[in-house]
Amino acid sequence: MPISYLQLLLLGALAGFTIFLGLPLAFVPKVGKKTKSFLNVFSAGVLIFLLYEIMEEILEEVGHQFTELQQGLATSGELIGQIILVVLGIVIGLGGLILFENKYIEKGETEIDSSRRGKYLALMIAIGIGLHNLGEGLAIGQAFIQGSIALAFTLVIGFGLHNATEGFGIVAPLSGEKPKIGFIALLGLIGGGPTFLGTLVGSFYASEILEVIFLSLAAGSILYVVIKLLQMEYKVKQYEASLAGALSGFFLAWGSEWVAKAAMHF
Repeated sequence: MPISYLQLLLLGALAGFTIFLGLPLAFVPKVGKKTKSFLNVFSAGVLIFLLYEIMEEILEEVGHQFTELQQGLATSGELIGQIILVVLGIVIGLGGLILFENKYIEKGETEIDSSRRGKYLALMIAIGIGLHNLGEGLAIGQAFIQGSIALAFTLVIGFGLHNATEGFGIVAPLSGEKPKIGFIALLGLIGGGPTFLGTLVGSFYASEILEVIFLSLAAGSILYVVIKLLQMEYKVKQYEASLAGALSGFFLAWGSEWVAKAAMHF
């Protein structure tokens, strides 16, 4: 079924803003240490699966370039260039958040209060997921300009279902902190808005390189946040709650991925 350009953009926005479905978790009342640890590492579990998924996509793109090299459709320089872009993207994504933390968060302090730490982590998670969703939006837009309307629809369904799960991951560190609605809305825009932006850009400019760049940046930033979450929870020493949270987050994200794949076949 043909769709208009406006309908494409609306679908891109829908795929991104399903992330708001998971954000009400931020308004859970005051929670104890064990529950807080569970929710923080639950977020890490979601992100670990997302990191795995991103790296799988990156390796698929690099593998495609390698196949083209074997077939004489690409040069070794193009393959090496793509690998360099991946490494640089991961380093910049990781290093950028480290610099951001040092300049705007820590400011020479060794400790920050729980509320501020939770907001900081939620913001970093939203940035990482937003970079990933920018790559997903590019895929939706590129499918449209290539005439693959059915593929564009299936991508919207899959990404939309997955984003609902990612919303839980963004706000888990905020549980019990009574965040303002405006801040939660900002997190949703940062995490979900790039899907729409990617759809817009991808609809008139198809570039595998651009997609690889944003996926690599997302991988670096998400890796950083996972390290911070696990580092923080190691100090709390709620090991049973942390293990349960990590497994729950990972398998919920994994389950949503399979539900999305199943939905694509109907």
